[in-house]
Amino acid sequence: MPSAKILEAKKAYVAELNTKIAGSLAGVVVSYNGISVADDTKMRKELREAGVEYMVVKNTMLRRAVAGTQYEAIAEYFKGDTAIALSAEDPAAAARILCKVADADKSKRFTVKGGFCDGQVLDAAGAKSLSTMPNREGLLSMLAGSLNGIIGGLAVAIQGIVDKQEETPAA
Repeated sequence: MPSAKILEAKKAYVAELNTKIAGSLAGVVVSYNGISVADDTKMRKELREAGVEYMVVKNTMLRRAVAGTQYEAIAEYFKGDTAIALSAEDPAAAARILCKVADADKSKRFTVKGGFCDGQVLDAAGAKSLSTMPNREGLLSMLAGSLNGIIGGLAVAIQGIVDKQEETPAA
């Protein structure tokens, strides 16, 4: 039986995990088995640069951290070798990087198990679809392009009305 000091430390760790998960826009759960040290180091650097926190956590700790939260259903993915990546800024950043690593893994042992985004628990396919979502700047440029097209069309329509009025003689 662990001492009271160790139990308190574990409770504090679970509470910290719970806070991190609750404060994240999105998260991705992976099976990290089969990745080389060099690839892992490169991946972790890429995740850090994207503002994603990546950690290997015991499954029991993760289950306790999500118990009673909106992400409780994600506990089914906490089996085997488990790592979790939490993104507080860009919801697609963790999924984008980890899915890229999983696709590049020749042994096919590094796999995306699932994830969560915006209060929804995602399966592996959902996490992969999240990875294809453009980042914030991409979405803003798409919005600006759409608005520019609408305004351009409106300008052409107004110019057409002005040209038609100039062609018709005044009575």
